[in-house]
Amino acid sequence: MTKLYGELASWFHLLTAPEDYAEEAAFYSRLFVDASRRPVRTVLELGSGGGNNAFHMKHEFDLTLTDLSESMLALSRTINPECEHILADMRTMRLGRTFDGVFVHDAVSYMATEEDLRAAISTAAAHCAPGGAALFCPDHTLENYRDGTSHGGHDAADRRGLRYLEWTWRPDLNASTYVTDFAYLLRDADGETRVEYDRHVLGLFSIWQWLQWMREAGFDATVVPFDHSEVEPGSLSIFVGVRQG
Repeated sequence: MTKLYGELASWFHLLTAPEDYAEEAAFYSRLFVDASRRPVRTVLELGSGGGNNAFHMKHEFDLTLTDLSESMLALSRTINPECEHILADMRTMRLGRTFDGVFVHDAVSYMATEEDLRAAISTAAAHCAPGGAALFCPDHTLENYRDGTSHGGHDAADRRGLRYLEWTWRPDLNASTYVTDFAYLLRDADGETRVEYDRHVLGLFSIWQWLQWMREAGFDATVVPFDHSEVEPGSLSIFVGVRQG
């Protein structure tokens, strides 16, 4: 597990703030309603992290949030206390119940092998009711991947602050992975500042692979462009699966 989701989890909302997700979460909520062949009331999120999307989507749906990191679930509970939180691995989880929708945000990017990604898609299929929709939101596909850098961060009311530099690149152009290297500059409430380095290894698969594996899992699968005012049109792909049966 990376530092961000373990020992540095308490800093996560200073890297990416829940308030910044309103537009994005609204897009996903509309997509669920438009894609589903059944009314959408209950939604399961795989890899819910700090709960940033849930912070907005819980006003539309009854959300069950799952994640591999107990530290991230604890952070999510601070902003989403009304939601059910479950410690689970999206590759192997079986709750024995189904939902009107299944949501897998950018945590699906950590499925770095075909085996892991197909297992996560199977988990979504196992928990999606017939006619319900599943949304998968990888950071990149093979077709739209580009090396890049970004930076940002936030300050807290207790005077803590975080600033980051993010560098995304491919060490091996023949591999189905890429890496994102983070440098975090962390300022404690007493003004002490330190630097932490963190590497994230992520999966990179083609649109064809995504659609093929979703169909094999029992979804009618399509791909749609991510629609957001701060994102170049057509630069990101969202995979939509409607559960057969």
